[in-house]
Amino acid sequence: MQGVPHHFPHPKDAAEFRHPAHRPGVELYRAHIIRHAFDPHTHDGFGLGAIESGVERFRYRGADHLAPPDSVVMMNPDELHTGRAETEGGWHYRMVYIEQATVAAITGEPGWSFGDAVREDLPSARRITNVLDALWQTTEPLAFDSLLLNLLNEFRHHARVPRAAPAEPSVRFAPVIEYLRAHLADRLTLEELATIAGLSPFHFLRQFQAQHHATPQQMLMAFRLSEAKRLLTKGEAPAQVAAATGLTDQAHLTRAFARRYGVTPARYQRQVTSL
Repeated sequence: MQGVPHHFPHPKDAAEFRHPAHRPGVELYRAHIIRHAFDPHTHDGFGLGAIESGVERFRYRGADHLAPPDSVVMMNPDELHTGRAETEGGWHYRMVYIEQATVAAITGEPGWSFGDAVREDLPSARRITNVLDALWQTTEPLAFDSLLLNLLNEFRHHARVPRAAPAEPSVRFAPVIEYLRAHLADRLTLEELATIAGLSPFHFLRQFQAQHHATPQQMLMAFRLSEAKRLLTKGEAPAQVAAATGLTDQAHLTRAFARRYGVTPARYQRQVTSL
């Protein structure tokens, strides 16, 4: 990424990057910067993110800006800007750098731009930080793409959108639902599901979410955990249940199960199988 070094001279400055292999035009970035001062630089795509702690000072479009904790940061492509810490302990932040064409493909709305470089909006900043953190954590392409749409939906509240996207006709997704149920253990992709629906990938994702009020990944996880309950009731070991339902390992099953049902898989199994 232009203007952003992968290594800093000061040992307390740190930055990480991630390029999702399946989704070109997207770069994740998270950093804690104390001493480094970024020279004027640009990004090919939008720079969208949030400040977690500390304050950043940067110059953008000929003016100085301060980005305090829990503020939203929005930079348009090819806009020259700098960056340095305004507070003694530096600042923590997370960003996604995403090309204009990719934003247009995901949202169905070409021509996005942002008028404000910084907005102090604690609820939005917290939601953005949470989604960016989830993007770093996920290893499933379908989950990543679903989170990416959610992230851009959050930034849409701050964006200038030339015109509202036209209403899209209703699509029946029964074959997709059946496919999800039949492939719980598989590593599914957005392109795979979109082909079944006969739509382009992100057109499919928008339509599916509009009809079911959930992303395909959320639906898939609901089906996985429902099947996990059934297998646990039959007495199968949690580790085997995790493998059979496409979850990474037993720890992943435990976290996901407890979030949805309020108990661990082991405790659930003891309760429903005890006589």
